[in-house]
Amino acid sequence: EKHAHGRPTASFGRRTYCQNHIKELLNHHDMEMDVYHKLLENGIRPSAQRLAIMNFLLTHPTHPTVDEVYQGLCNEIKTLSRTTVYNTLRMFAEKNLAQMITINEHHVCYDGCISPHKHFYCNRCGHVFDIFDDTSAKLPKEMNIDGHQVLETQVYYRGICKNCLNNTAGQNRN
Repeated sequence: EKHAHGRPTASFGRRTYCQNHIKELLNHHDMEMDVYHKLLENGIRPSAQRLAIMNFLLTHPTHPTVDEVYQGLCNEIKTLSRTTVYNTLRMFAEKNLAQMITINEHHVCYDGCISPHKHFYCNRCGHVFDIFDDTSAKLPKEMNIDGHQVLETQVYYRGICKNCLNNTAGQNRN
């Protein structure tokens, strides 16, 4: 059987899906099950709202703020509140399921990627970039410095990103 755009299809019940859509549905289901088990493994009861928030973090590697997560999900989950998003993201950070990145007292964002990496904050456009380099893998999770127990290491750089630099260079040429 072929879909209107010529791709192979399969039927489930009364619906017909192209194979690419089926793969997308299965991948989404697998990811939701991974998130479900990840929450359970970390002592978090996987509610629909918590699953949606974690899925949002994992599928939006843009370092969203509480408000951006809320705006991204509120149409889908009518009962969602900003307070729930805030409390859930804080809990994820406390359980090491997400990183809370404090750029300054007015800009706190979250990262669903918990593997060792650094961040770069652009002072001009406000974008936060992930930096995976050779030294990122060597960042210690826990250590002692001068008798102080370090539980978390976050490194981020501030400056002007290459996109903004290129835009400035292009404007200077005109």
